[in-house]
Amino acid sequence: MKLSRWTWLELTGIALIGAIVLLLININQRKREARDTFVEVVKLTEDTVEPADWGRNFPREYDGFKRTREMQATKYGGSVPFSHLDKDPRLKRMFAGYAFELEYNKARGHAWSLQDQDNTRRTKERPQPGSCLQCHASILPAYRKAGGGDVFKGFEIIAAMPFHEARKLVDHAIACLDCHDPKTMQLRVTRPAFLYAIKALKKSQGVENYDPNTMASRQEMRTYVCGQCHVEYYFAGEHKIVTYPWAQGLKVEQIEAYYDRISFSDWKHGETGAPVLKAQHPEFETYSQGIHARSGVACADCHMPYQRQGAMKISDHNVRSPLLDIERSCLTCHPFPASEMKARVEAIQDRHAALLSRAEDALVALIGDIKAAGGAPDAALQFQRKAQWRVDFVNAENSMGFHAPQESARILAEAIDYARQGQLAALTARRAASGGQAYLGR
Repeated sequence: MKLSRWTWLELTGIALIGAIVLLLININQRKREARDTFVEVVKLTEDTVEPADWGRNFPREYDGFKRTREMQATKYGGSVPFSHLDKDPRLKRMFAGYAFELEYNKARGHAWSLQDQDNTRRTKERPQPGSCLQCHASILPAYRKAGGGDVFKGFEIIAAMPFHEARKLVDHAIACLDCHDPKTMQLRVTRPAFLYAIKALKKSQGVENYDPNTMASRQEMRTYVCGQCHVEYYFAGEHKIVTYPWAQGLKVEQIEAYYDRISFSDWKHGETGAPVLKAQHPEFETYSQGIHARSGVACADCHMPYQRQGAMKISDHNVRSPLLDIERSCLTCHPFPASEMKARVEAIQDRHAALLSRAEDALVALIGDIKAAGGAPDAALQFQRKAQWRVDFVNAENSMGFHAPQESARILAEAIDYARQGQLAALTARRAASGGQAYLGR
């Protein structure tokens, strides 16, 4: 039967109305999905350490977190493990007499943090304190239990324990509980060492009784949760309390002045006897001097960029180098091709790698000259302390200068200068000991 023109129009109209209704239903579903960010399958508490339990409520974020076990390399970083000592034998002389001369490997992703700490020769062959677990384990419940409900008291008790004894108290590497409140899912700072240090830092800037969990903005918290552990630190006192040396500021010379004021050194150098410092991984301190920090860009903006999954907008919990996801990490702010942004980053890193190599050469030359002098003056040893601190500050920071290019270049320039001044001091001492004739040793 042949349909009339009006019948076709009616059918078309009905189809169009149906399509609009389906579209509106889909839009409504998407809005509901975006509003109802999770379904509570399990009840999360302060004792829920297992990430898989959190993953039942937050499967999208958990999928990303699991991927931190993947190993991907960039030109100067990534998460593929290798030996820094094999790659750069000069480090063995820098760390002579210290645990880092035994083994110094590139760190892997967050999911490996506890296992890698277990397996390093530095904990197997040298006595280490329970302090290490503050950042290598999901340790809040252990702190609370050891301190009778007081996290800060438990932090001090476990820090003073031998590492292998304290290790029995934890089961998981860095986990969801460390950065999120299990009731509200809000970002939070949980590490006592950071809470003490940021309070001291803010006090030096005129802010009293600073508490990031109640006073920081959400954007600041997206850096602070990373700054809990990606920092410079030392173990204070006989109880080995993890301490961040920020009371005088975050710059390399301000931290050095703090250490000088308390007469602290990590060890006496195995070849020269100089009282030297070991920089840890001062990403927060270095980032704080760079253009991204001044522009309000948080760590998570680049290392955990936002992504769309259906109607959901979430932070990618596969925490990794921005160079492995340039489109979402960089291009949201920089209107250039990904290849151009990668070239810019690697150009900065190439220059810093070359400058770092020159600084290490100068430092190793100084160590050789002090050793050859056989009893170099204190001035030469102090120059080694200054030069080595600056070389290691850039070497241990995991961005090869990118987090703050001008600041990192300044630090390395000072390192070279201090190393050469130290050589002159050692040469002068050797000339005096040899009746006026001397040569530079290696």
